[in-house]
Amino acid sequence: MKRNVVLVIKLLLVAILFFLLYVVGCLCHGTYSDFKAEDIMKLDVEGGKAGPQVIEQDVLTFANWNVGYGGLGKESNFFYDSGGFLTSKGKMIRAPRPNVEKNIKGAVSFLEEQPVDFYLFQEVDKNSKRSYYINQHQQYIDTKKEYAATFAINYKSARVPLPVFEFWRVMGKMESGLGTYMKYQPTETTRYQFPGNYSWPTRIFQLDRCFALHRFKTKNGKELIVINTHNSAYDDGTLKKQQMEYMRKMLVNEYEKGNYVIVGGDWNQCPPGQAFDSFSPSDLKGRNYVQMNIAKDYLPEDWQWAFDSNVPTNRKLTDAYEQGNTFVTLIDFYLVSPNVEILKTQGINQNFEFSDHQPVLLTVKLKGF
Repeated sequence: MKRNVVLVIKLLLVAILFFLLYVVGCLCHGTYSDFKAEDIMKLDVEGGKAGPQVIEQDVLTFANWNVGYGGLGKESNFFYDSGGFLTSKGKMIRAPRPNVEKNIKGAVSFLEEQPVDFYLFQEVDKNSKRSYYINQHQQYIDTKKEYAATFAINYKSARVPLPVFEFWRVMGKMESGLGTYMKYQPTETTRYQFPGNYSWPTRIFQLDRCFALHRFKTKNGKELIVINTHNSAYDDGTLKKQQMEYMRKMLVNEYEKGNYVIVGGDWNQCPPGQAFDSFSPSDLKGRNYVQMNIAKDYLPEDWQWAFDSNVPTNRKLTDAYEQGNTFVTLIDFYLVSPNVEILKTQGINQNFEFSDHQPVLLTVKLKGF
């Protein structure tokens, strides 16, 4: 009997030792292979190279959508949104391949059916285990062959070892970012790294948050600045504030030069004055969910926030989507400078079929053209 107890203790100690070695190995490998983005990086222009060099029209159209890397359609839940850092708790680590293919096809159909001048996409995978290594960015380029395109990487890891206790089916390799697709040829395409980050070791498996700036010539001599952004999601608000202040300085500087400025993206914050729980039934309001707002005095009053207050853009991922029972909010929208007139903003209600986010369309007019 005593011998059996000793054997069990030895086996337990060996198991603990192997687990500790695994964790240490993951941390060492993650630290060594961690993507270290430069503060400012030039982006290659891909796709069509024959588009107009100068914007000749004063009315322009945009589409903004976090496509959820093809893995977060209506059928999906997600372990990380359920607090599953150590274990998936029965939630999805990645969606089944047919679901991923369906969701990517939905994004391709959107590109085909919603002709606009600029598409600002977030969470576009190029080579990730979670989306079966499908190069979504290339599929979108192939769909809009005449459009110029850029890819600003914000998530690159040789192996994300989460959830920790399920090492045989972790998230794995990751390569994802912001995909921007443009009818016009930009004169500048630059990735700007947001300041601030999580402490080690969390930061080595988190997104490297950034925004992609695209500069265009217009016929009146001014420049159009189009920015695609994806701000922090899982922080306590500290990182968001640093990021917003960094962006604010750049926006004000460009406007003071006389340029037009349009920013679209997944802000992971509600616009000023928009209640985060305005879409939810009373029994869902505030249930285990809080979303901060961008401050009303973030920019002077003549700057404008463009969003459709009738259509939610984001859903909670603790369970598969169920209309009327899943918490939804609005965190995807635009910001435009005072010299831009907002003609129309339209949220596209897809019932979260293809992503945990929904697209938002924008039509604007450049003043003084």
